[in-house]
Amino acid sequence: MALPGQLQEAVERELTELSAGGLRRDAEALTRHYRAGGVSGPAVTLPAYLTVRLPATYAAVDAVMQELRRRCPRLSPASMLDAGAGPGTASWAAAGNWPDLAAVTFLDIDQRFLSLAQSLARSGPPALAKARCVTGSIDTWPGAEKADLVVAAYALAELPLVRMAEAARNLWAAAGQALIVVEPGTPQGFSRIRAVRVALLAEGAVPAAPCTHASACPMVGDDWCHFSVRLQRSRSHMQAKSARLPFEDEKYSYLAVLRDGEVAGGARVIAPPFERKPGITFRLCTAEGLDTRHVARRDATAYKACRKTGWGDHFPADWENKE
Repeated sequence: MALPGQLQEAVERELTELSAGGLRRDAEALTRHYRAGGVSGPAVTLPAYLTVRLPATYAAVDAVMQELRRRCPRLSPASMLDAGAGPGTASWAAAGNWPDLAAVTFLDIDQRFLSLAQSLARSGPPALAKARCVTGSIDTWPGAEKADLVVAAYALAELPLVRMAEAARNLWAAAGQALIVVEPGTPQGFSRIRAVRVALLAEGAVPAAPCTHASACPMVGDDWCHFSVRLQRSRSHMQAKSARLPFEDEKYSYLAVLRDGEVAGGARVIAPPFERKPGITFRLCTAEGLDTRHVARRDATAYKACRKTGWGDHFPADWENKE
């Protein structure tokens, strides 16, 4: 996965105009900052964020939106609220997945990021180029805004865990059709997703992905639900991270819910499938709890149907080879 051409060009232009001195040092500091639980703010330099975090955030959000499109092909939002927008990364992903998107609102408490989002958006499709900017906190403003699609991507870490339910209800109040929440694929990130899920189910939201059910989350203890997407590194990204590999894997946790509809049923593959000569073993999340299912190679029909099913994919209910 790579950034769309318009966005990559806009990022490179911004990096040229911004002071990129000490980019490697700043990128290393940014990575340490986020790994230590830090949030966006004055400690985050814009060149380092554009180089290191924007591509990874885009990759994760785009993967989530593609899954939501597979689950809900009729979903066609005309308006979007990008809550905790940062440089507007999620809005670029939305514009690529729903070309008919007509109106976008960037909401962020950091004026630096709002200005950057607006500058990048000038190179994007019309919905982005004319996006409206609103200065405010993710947990107080969204309820006053309304949009078909509300997205909070890598934004809830800025709030304490005890305020997740309040933030979730506020975001949900703004969502006319769907709400997407994406967080880092860490135990801490998933704890926020789980708290949001409990609050949204209580409000009547319909899980669309990754959950295939509305039962209680079966993840307990040190276990957490997360997925992975591979993204291509730009030259500046590789230089900033002193990287040798031309790609990196971004781990993320997420939840997408709908106003209307039904849960998908079946199961979600929540770990890389384990394939050996006798067949493939899948770790699944189902309405009944966590499960392990083995598809034997000798069962040619089932094996052919399942062999390309990967981590994060939907596992239909009628594949019942079970151990």
